[in-house]
Amino acid sequence: MTNKELMLAEKIYDPSDVELSEIRLETHRLMQQYNNTLENDPIRPELLKKIFKIDKVDFYIQGPITFDYGCFTSIGTNTFINYNLTVLDCAPVKIGKDVFMGPNISIYTPVHPLRYQDRNCFINERGVKSDKEYAKAITIEDNCWIAGNVVICGGVTIGEGSVIGAGSVVTRSIPPHSLAVGNPCKVIRKITEDDSLENHPELF
Repeated sequence: MTNKELMLAEKIYDPSDVELSEIRLETHRLMQQYNNTLENDPIRPELLKKIFKIDKVDFYIQGPITFDYGCFTSIGTNTFINYNLTVLDCAPVKIGKDVFMGPNISIYTPVHPLRYQDRNCFINERGVKSDKEYAKAITIEDNCWIAGNVVICGGVTIGEGSVIGAGSVVTRSIPPHSLAVGNPCKVIRKITEDDSLENHPELF
């Protein structure tokens, strides 16, 4: 297996691999262009197509954005993402359709070894500094709302229709239609018909 295949399969891989380094560098170049454009600049969708390796852009990202690779992240139709999204997509990241994401969301797939003996850098067989890395995929299912300043860690799935409160750190999967908050993020209750706007006339 190539290092890219190992990485996407959630196995130990060499992040200094030439193919991976070239993808990161090209993505970072495109992101720099994107982050220096205004939201009405017609070049923006074209840059996103190149970053995510897609043919059509049917979601909105305010920017600035930061991705490791970009092409290992998928974003669904009608999803809205506010300022300062950071995605370390060393494993696949799937963001569903009709997802709302507040500012300063961080999505981290990398999982470094706990023992420093396994984690510290070394010189590999190509004479290049490297380390032992692996990553765990992250999924945010359809119709979720991720409030501002949320951190989502590797291996997590956030179930359809769930809401993650501001400032939460999500270290474990959240079931569908749940309101979850805190550090570590925990389910507070289910989201029900009682939460429908029609049951809150005081808001109108």
